[in-house]
Amino acid sequence: MDPHSHEKNYPTQAPEDVELVRRVAAGDRIAGEVLVERHLRLIVGFAFRLLGDMAEAEDVAQETFLRLWKHADRWEPRAKLSTWLHHVARNLCIDRLRLRRGREGEVMELPDLRPGVVTLLESRQRDDAVQRALLQLAERQRSAIVLVYYQGLSNREAAQVLGVEVDALESLLARGRRTLRKLLMGVEGETAKREIVS
Repeated sequence: MDPHSHEKNYPTQAPEDVELVRRVAAGDRIAGEVLVERHLRLIVGFAFRLLGDMAEAEDVAQETFLRLWKHADRWEPRAKLSTWLHHVARNLCIDRLRLRRGREGEVMELPDLRPGVVTLLESRQRDDAVQRALLQLAERQRSAIVLVYYQGLSNREAAQVLGVEVDALESLLARGRRTLRKLLMGVEGETAKREIVS
């Protein structure tokens, strides 16, 4: 690249996303639909892992894309679009978690114990245990773990979403993994105790 070039070059940005956002800013609905199709699953999954509620996760994803539409004309591709979307979604999740603090616990559904469903229930119980453990982590640790391990962002990209240096992100990951391990060991111990008693 010519060092005297005045053109901005962001090598981490997918050129298609940059062009699609420009088209969205110009009012192109098809470009917006392509962006949603490309990024929706990641953003919904990210929000679900932070919130533990699919309806809220879908609402967060919708609001994230609405913000992109509103600000597409001012968006600068300093990082990947997916990094920006994760950042917006994370902030929306934090807002929802703050509102939730005083809310009462939800009523649990009774499980279906028909033959053949038990194995599926056990798998879901493990997944639920991991999700509950994730929700017990400090918000920044939870965000770091979800961004890197569930969303597949690089450490650099996740650090950008969180607004921290890569070293700080790695520290959050280490503390989060350590806490998750302790929480899940406690869950496994309780499960083993119940199985022995039964």
